[in-house]
Amino acid sequence: MNDNAFFVQEQPVKSAPGRASAGWRTLPLEGHFDLVYEDATGAWSNRSLDARELKLGPGRTLLGGIDARRGGYRGFRVDRIRRLVDGTTGERIETGILDRLLGRAEAQRRADALRIRRQARVRRKAAIPALA
Repeated sequence: MNDNAFFVQEQPVKSAPGRASAGWRTLPLEGHFDLVYEDATGAWSNRSLDARELKLGPGRTLLGGIDARRGGYRGFRVDRIRRLVDGTTGERIETGILDRLLGRAEAQRRADALRIRRQARVRRKAAIPALA
């Protein structure tokens, strides 16, 4: 045991009962998608989704958002999405859907980070003359 006051001992992370395990990661994702989805019974359906997030977990990935057909938030397993049509570009994707969604989430994250940096720069410039 280390008696140094500045030594931080790592504690194991315990997940609270009823909450998602620590293995899940959520990426913000915005956009409108039309999907052809295959449910657990093998039935196919057309869905219209206003995406909100991409959840990456152990063994599965979920595309979450507002389902226009059902009128509420739904999560769709990406491995069961048979076709995805991007509402803004009209691009139709039938293979590599997860890669495309991850790429879009990363591009949106970069754009948001750039926007935040620019806003901070503008605020700093506006605050400097006020100090003088």
